[in-house]
Amino acid sequence: MIEKHITIDRTDPVVFYGVSNCNLQLLKALFSKLRIVARGSVMHVMGDDAELSRFEEVVSKIEDYCSEYNSLKEENIIDIVNGQTPSGEKTDNVIVFSVTGRPIVPRSANQQKLVEEYASHDMLFSIGPAGSGKTYTAIALAVRALKNREVKRIILCRPAVEAGEKLGFLPGDMREKIDPFLQPLYDALQDMIPAGKLKEFMDLNVIQIAPLAFMRGRTLNDAVVILDEAQNTTPQQIKMFLTRMGWNTKMIVTGDLTQIDLPPTQTSGLVQALEVLKDVEGIAVIRMTRKDIVRHKLVTRIVDAYDGYDKLHR
Repeated sequence: MIEKHITIDRTDPVVFYGVSNCNLQLLKALFSKLRIVARGSVMHVMGDDAELSRFEEVVSKIEDYCSEYNSLKEENIIDIVNGQTPSGEKTDNVIVFSVTGRPIVPRSANQQKLVEEYASHDMLFSIGPAGSGKTYTAIALAVRALKNREVKRIILCRPAVEAGEKLGFLPGDMREKIDPFLQPLYDALQDMIPAGKLKEFMDLNVIQIAPLAFMRGRTLNDAVVILDEAQNTTPQQIKMFLTRMGWNTKMIVTGDLTQIDLPPTQTSGLVQALEVLKDVEGIAVIRMTRKDIVRHKLVTRIVDAYDGYDKLHR
């Protein structure tokens, strides 16, 4: 008899074990010759050497499946145990799968262009109106790169600029003070990474979310780095950010030039960067339009209405 400890570390154990441990119970039934006890992310397995080796191989394949699809059904386990390719919802243009197993795919021509340009450029600017999916698509690309082990970490940042209102002094420690500014980034991550795994990634700094000011002095290697709401950076801030780029790093800068919350006398760093870098080789600019808006249909109408109002009152 041999005993081994198998750690589930490439996916969320909650997804792996299933609701009320239904997936674990199925594995126990399919490998009835083994004694399997699960505690947290570790499975203690005892049994014959050959059977235990086969069980390890099956667990590794199930982990691969869970990591890609963020879901696991009993029929998927049976397919893997039987040496068959488990049925999944994968399509040619899927970026990643949500925590519910829903495929996240480009939903407009310019979102697809962002995905394509990401493959051939190390720095990208994605500019467009609210709801055009620029940030969500960028984070999906970052999560895919992390899952595929193309990079070691994801770094997401935003300038801490209040959108037209004064919030005053916020209570709490530094993390609690900056979280309100970074919540949209958390929302996207929570869509794509199971809660337990996301907490682990953040505790280990595999995923870092921080205000732009925290980037000064750093060199960012082996990472996907996303600067969101870049229209609210100053020229000095965005230059500082762009020059943090290290080896094996992708940078994606997103922003909406119609939602600049800086004082009227302050130049937007994003506006200046687009002009300064327009002829620099290796940088791609994707300009999204109202046709790319994928939120509620009223969002498109609201954007159109404000554009019309601005034209009349210039």
